[in-house]
Amino acid sequence: MKLKVNEDLRKEREKCTFNIEELTNFLDGGADKTLSRRKLESYFLSDPNLKDEIPMEYLSHKERYEAAVRKSCILFKKANEWQQNEDSGSNSMDVYKSLLGGSVGSAIIKDGSPFAVHYVMFIPTIMGQGTLEQQGEWVGRAFSNQIIGTYAQTELGHGTFIRGLETICTYDPATEEFVLNSPTLTSYKWWPGGLGHTCNYAVVIAQLYTQGKCHGIHPFIVQLRDEETWKPMPGIKIGEIGSKLGMNSTNNGYLAFDNVRIPRMNMLMKNAQVLKVKYYSLKFNS
Repeated sequence: MKLKVNEDLRKEREKCTFNIEELTNFLDGGADKTLSRRKLESYFLSDPNLKDEIPMEYLSHKERYEAAVRKSCILFKKANEWQQNEDSGSNSMDVYKSLLGGSVGSAIIKDGSPFAVHYVMFIPTIMGQGTLEQQGEWVGRAFSNQIIGTYAQTELGHGTFIRGLETICTYDPATEEFVLNSPTLTSYKWWPGGLGHTCNYAVVIAQLYTQGKCHGIHPFIVQLRDEETWKPMPGIKIGEIGSKLGMNSTNNGYLAFDNVRIPRMNMLMKNAQVLKVKYYSLKFNS
């Protein structure tokens, strides 16, 4: 089916005074890059399984989410196939990330992907803030989608004022565990993508306390849902925040903690650590 172009737009384009292909090559970084981009776009955009049978505007909130999940899974499979057959020098995960955050992904999943935060925040945070041992434990499972994560920082009462976050994480030396709590309504995590129904883990940013002293915000890996049943773990209050003005497939959610315990090693300890005996220590001086 030939794409129909608005007649007024077509006439204006015909008045162009420069070489369109030359400018396209320049913006892409070269003619070879333009060719590669067009080949990738054709590979994904021509797949009938990624097209909408019903316009997104006519779908319910639930149907939009389900369509986004279905398309995201197809994209992941096709990204692996693309990497194996067309671009062996790249990483399939990089291809997938670029799709979710680029124009091709936006053309396919028009209202946001519920898996985007998993790839652009959850995995990079573990790689950037975790020790090599922690990366070895978590990154492989995350890359293969054995676990799906989100990044839980923003709270109902605190957006960009990071120092004001209220979620508390207290170290219990008797059990070598951290205990997470949401002491107020405004301390509820609010907005994380994929939190509503999609993810079962999160990097949670919370105020760290040891021996009665607050050490400021630190990142912790917290299991939110059972890996088999997908039911919330004990002490976890979790759900979706509902329809919004846009990005309704992103599956934004809320999260609160009631004495949720996690192992000591679930604190990402590349830059600071809590030890069994010495408790809190920085690895680098500011």
